This record gives sequence, C-alpha cells and structure tokens, in this order.
Amino acid sequence: MGSRGATNELARRAGLQLILRELEPGRKVVLSTHINADGDGAGCEAAAAWWLRRRGLEPVIVNPTPFPDGFRFLLDDTPTWTPADPEGKQSLREADVFLILDTSEPTRLGSVLGGTEGRKVMVLDHHPATPSSIGDPAVRDPAACATGELLYDLIRAAEEQPTRKEAEALYVAIATDTGSFRFANTTERTHLIAARLLGAGVDPEDMFLRLYAQYTPAGIGLLQRALQSLEVAEDVPVAWISLQHADIARAGSRREDLDGIVEYARRIRGVRVALFFRELHDGSTKVSFRSSGDIDVAAVARGFGGGGHTKAAGAWLADSLDASRSRVLAAVREVLS
Repeated sequence: MGSRGATNELARRAGLQLILRELEPGRKVVLSTHINADGDGAGCEAAAAWWLRRRGLEPVIVNPTPFPDGFRFLLDDTPTWTPADPEGKQSLREADVFLILDTSEPTRLGSVLGGTEGRKVMVLDHHPATPSSIGDPAVRDPAACATGELLYDLIRAAEEQPTRKEAEALYVAIATDTGSFRFANTTERTHLIAARLLGAGVDPEDMFLRLYAQYTPAGIGLLQRALQSLEVAEDVPVAWISLQHADIARAGSRREDLDGIVEYARRIRGVRVALFFRELHDGSTKVSFRSSGDIDVAAVARGFGGGGHTKAAGAWLADSLDASRSRVLAAVREVLS
C-alpha cells in the first residue's frame, strides 16, 4: 500500500475511535441519513440501530423523509420518525448525540438539520467532504465502497463482530451501493467484507429476492412509461429517461419504484453518460446522473448545486422538466467534447 493509502487508513481508524468514545451505554442516539434514503443510508441506519441497542444505547431513527418501505424488513423494534412527527420532534430534543450516515451535507438533511444545532453530531460518509460538510468527529472516506463499509469498520473497531441482523443490513448497504458488486467502487476488500457478512448468516438469495424481486404491477407500469421516454443522442454517447409527475401519479407507484430506472439508460451499448429526469410535484426537476469510464458526472451535478460520486450523482433544479433537460444535456455535451 502506498503512503497515501496508509495515511487514509490511519485517518479512518483514528476517526472511528473518536466516534466510539461518544457511544457510551445509556446514551440516546438519533440516527439519520439524507433525504429519500437509499439502500446504503437505510441499511446503515438499521445495522447501527441493532448494534447500538446491543451495546446498551437507545437508538431512534429520525429521517428528513420517511424510512423506505422496501427496507423495513431490516428493522425490528427501532422506531422511525420524521421531524414532522411529534415523536420525531421529541427524539431530536432528547438526543445525547447524532450519528449521521451516508451524507455530511446540511442541505441533504432537510428538516433534521435544525434539530442538530448546538449538538454533538458525528458522521460516517463515503462521499467527499465539501466546505459545508458537518460532523465532528467525522469519517468521510471516498475510498470506501459504501458507508456500510465504514460502519462495518466501526463495529470491528469496537472489537465486535456483526450479528446476523446487523450483517444483513450491512450487506444491503454495500450490495445496493455497488450495484450488486458490479460498479467500479467494488474492491477486493468489498468482497472480503461481503464474505464475512455471509459468514455471519446472510443468505444472498434471500437478500436478492427482498431487494430485486419486489416489482409491483404499479412499478412495472412506471418502468414501461419510463422506457417509452428513453432517448439516445445521435452526436454524443448520452441516453436519458424523463418522467412527468403525472406519469408517476397515474402509475400509483412507490418512491422505491424509481430506484434503478436510470440504469436502463446506462446499459445501452456505447452510452457513457445516463440521465434520469423526474418532474416533482411543484414543477421542479430531480436529475440522476450515471457514467461509465472516466467521466466525472459529480462535477456536472455540482454545476447545478448537486453532487455525489464520480460515476453516480444527483441534482435538483428549480426549472421545468424541459428546461432542466436542455440545460443538463448542454452541460454534459460540453464535458464530453
């Protein structure tokens, strides 16, 4: 390992030890993640809740948006609230410490952010730090395949092994953020950790069925509408999918049914950048960016106030669907040229 890699590993270990010092038995811990939690954020919350309760702490999940139904099988008795719920407001007030997972961006915490003011806030995140990042202590390491990897390291730093329930949640976090171990962020260590999670009792077939064999008729209908909108540029290796808010409302689908739609555009032969434009209820637009090869779509997303990883990013634009699509495609064309 080069000196830079060794330095990063030492920094990760040191940060994890600082977080462990704050996790004393009896403390009330609010776990939270970014708006519209994905498998990494929700999986880490579930794993942390099981682990903290086992260590004698009192965890509760308070997210800016509701905990995704598709990942509720990972939970047991852990309550999940939003700040709009009376129980959520009370949990924010009573927290001894906050553990934020899979983000350190204030804007991504929505209404949870107000409850953290003047409080001890810790962060585990595999996204790069930005000038606005919060958390002290914090472990932010883009070398990690997922925040699930960092949480696994935190459990091991406590000289403990994940239980089966903790391992299942960590497996979901890592599997979903690596595209079932297909994306470029998958490393040798990713597979080593996955092997240890299997050794703790994870059934990979059961996980596959729970994660990917859960299409509803409404979800299939939404996918059909999405694929009908698929377009491929003739001049650059870009493909995109667009969905109006009315399409989503008519389908009667869940928010989880939107996950992975952008990947259908990325799977087209020769495509290097895939985009998913989704009109929101207020007429604004959410954009998901994916890329293959050495194209940094996070840089493009940052140009629109968003961010993320080099090959997977997102942004919100106040513009209409058509206007947002024109602006983003122009920016992508400029990068590709």
